[in-house]
Amino acid sequence: MAGKINERRIAYDILAEMGKSDSFQKSAVKLALNKYDFLDANQKSFIKYLAEGTIERQISLDYVISLFSKTPISKMAKPILYIIRMGTFQILYMDSVPDSAAVNESVKLAAKLHFMGLKGFVNGVLRNIARNKANIKWPDYDESKASRIKYLSVKYSEPEWLSKKFLEDFGFKKTVEIFKFFLEPRPVTVRFSNRFETEELRGILAKMKEANNGNIVMKPSPLLSYAMDLYHTDNIRYLPGFEEGAFMVQDISSMLVTEVAGLRKGDTVIDVCAAPGGKSLHAADVLRNTGKVISRDISQNKCILIRENVNRMRCDNVVVEEHDAEKHDQTLENAADVLYCDLPCSGLGVIARKPDIKMNTDMHAIETLQAKQRSILNNVWNYVKPGGILIYSTCTLTKEENLENYKWILENLPFEAVSIEDRLPGPMKEVLTAGAGYIQIIPGEFGTDGFFISKFRRKDE
Repeated sequence: MAGKINERRIAYDILAEMGKSDSFQKSAVKLALNKYDFLDANQKSFIKYLAEGTIERQISLDYVISLFSKTPISKMAKPILYIIRMGTFQILYMDSVPDSAAVNESVKLAAKLHFMGLKGFVNGVLRNIARNKANIKWPDYDESKASRIKYLSVKYSEPEWLSKKFLEDFGFKKTVEIFKFFLEPRPVTVRFSNRFETEELRGILAKMKEANNGNIVMKPSPLLSYAMDLYHTDNIRYLPGFEEGAFMVQDISSMLVTEVAGLRKGDTVIDVCAAPGGKSLHAADVLRNTGKVISRDISQNKCILIRENVNRMRCDNVVVEEHDAEKHDQTLENAADVLYCDLPCSGLGVIARKPDIKMNTDMHAIETLQAKQRSILNNVWNYVKPGGILIYSTCTLTKEENLENYKWILENLPFEAVSIEDRLPGPMKEVLTAGAGYIQIIPGEFGTDGFFISKFRRKDE
């Protein structure tokens, strides 16, 4: 059965599904791969790489297509545009696919989708691109801001508004480094539970090394002893140790929230925006089934996801509750030794893992999110006991959602900044802001996603 499957058609269906709604790319890819879970690892890898890569490089692809097509992209039928984008991606970025195969399979796909009259058009555009791919004229740049924005946008496939913002906030050189990192393949990073004895973990690791016919590559994190990067994985659920709750998928930057918090056995931790539960479960793991972790999120579906992870990781000290963080809960006043506020944000620090993010946000959304973050903080801050700890964090890079909110907390809420320098892994201690109570982790700087973490202590009343 698997041999009859057309991988390019599945990738096309993913793009078409995304084109119908604001559905997140990762969700669309995950649903498709789950549907075709019977395919072998190489087939699923091809589908994933083609679909995600076409989304990730969309701006660059459209630039190239516009150079070689007499018909403007805006005038193309959506199915034909998706097919040509996928074909162009294969020609420019998939060395394993011969140009002839990229062209011919795209023409076949157009026919399969009943666009018989446009087969010649697809063939002509893609053959033209294939013949001239070594001589494509990419935008150049000089000292002018406009030329640099255009260059960054087209070269690294980032929206112009984001290129402009990063250029203003980080400068040209740093923006290039960030955008390059966004285009690099990212591993699956996992955090191992401390429930397991050393010998048990060694046995699980040995079995993991044999997974995917021995193709899996495992690299221990240089920052945290209990973290590991996994390369060439298939479905993470099939890895030895998953069902037993030996590990949780979580990026290093996210793990640092609990490292910075400095939890003590018996603490009560409240996580107000917890899904999918990584930080809540990390806290529970550190507490070693003492104390209590109240893990909340706004919807039933998100809470179901948290509960699934809680049950799998065997965390008996976690209580999952459905609650809107923007609505104050009197029953939690002065209840938390530590309050996690990892709040909804623009997610610009994790574009390497979720490339569709850059296509689904803008400056207006960032301003709206800043207001939402402050609304949540206003409603939850007094869940912290006097003398207790508030952790404010995001997985984004904007000063509006990070540094400005850090300052806003100090100016508007009864908290003082707490140095986090002694809680950070060695290489991160050199980041100057660590002593001030926060750290802005730049994507790729430590091989991790972008993240902002800040720590406050509630003043005694």
